[in-house]
Amino acid sequence: MEKRWLGNSDLHITSLGIGAWAMGGSGWGFSWGPQDDKDSIAAIRKALESGMNWIDTAAVYGLGHSEEVVARALEGIPHRPYIFTKCERVWNERGELGGSLKVESIRRECEASLRRLKVDVIDLYQIHWPQPDEDIEEGWTTLAKLKEEGKVRYIGVSNFNVSQMKRAQAIAPITSLQPPYSMLAREVEKEILPYCAEQNIGVIVYSPMRSGLLSGAMTRERAGALPDNDWRRRDPDFQEPKLSRHLQLVDLLRSIGKRHGRTPGEVAIVWTLRHPAVTAAIVGLRRPEQAPGIIGAGVFRLSSEEIGEIDSFFDAAVTTRA
Repeated sequence: MEKRWLGNSDLHITSLGIGAWAMGGSGWGFSWGPQDDKDSIAAIRKALESGMNWIDTAAVYGLGHSEEVVARALEGIPHRPYIFTKCERVWNERGELGGSLKVESIRRECEASLRRLKVDVIDLYQIHWPQPDEDIEEGWTTLAKLKEEGKVRYIGVSNFNVSQMKRAQAIAPITSLQPPYSMLAREVEKEILPYCAEQNIGVIVYSPMRSGLLSGAMTRERAGALPDNDWRRRDPDFQEPKLSRHLQLVDLLRSIGKRHGRTPGEVAIVWTLRHPAVTAAIVGLRRPEQAPGIIGAGVFRLSSEEIGEIDSFFDAAVTTRA
């Protein structure tokens, strides 16, 4: 699988990385529903065997549980992958979520993540959300100090806009940005991705398959049967009238994928990797059997004609709405 340097770091990462959001399981505000830890561990190991060399998680996923699962999955692994995690999302004893970029809070989070992950240093430590906005400078200064102290190797941000990144850059260089990016979420193309390319900020995109919607496995029936504690049940993209149009897009991706022996999900992932500012994509896994339908995105590319087919689909949608 192709490897790329991440921003200003010496992290040589594969174009695909393991996303551990859903591995946090249920019982928190942005759960993907119930999840078997054994499946999560098997999925991580299968993805590593397939060539991926990094894992992205966050303290808030499962309120710490995802990080613990990652640690269990890496027990006995001879060549440890890079581990990326995030801070800023905090919770109280009732599991209610909030945001904090205060020095004491971030330091507590870092120590807790190191403990749960069972590592001495975190390869990439990221601010999950720029909230509260007025505390960005305090939070980023704290991450820079954690890097100086050797607690983390590199520091990055997630969900930041350009003005927020500029504020952070005035304090210390940003190694990477983690934004949402897919065919159905292109907002970052206008300003954010060009800025990252100009500043040598690596970009690792999340939800390239729009949280499974473009994977090829999502159907109208499955979307309607998502459990009540799956956050996607509340997302308009998984409901009518948008759902039918999105499934038509999946049919196109399936047609393109067949030419390469690839799945619709792999086409969706590769589409994000086509952008020159994008370093890599996070792919969420819940079971080991999902890996073969994703891993191909690391070894093929779309032709300009195929990209044009996808563009035409969206152009036609705009014309229809007009």
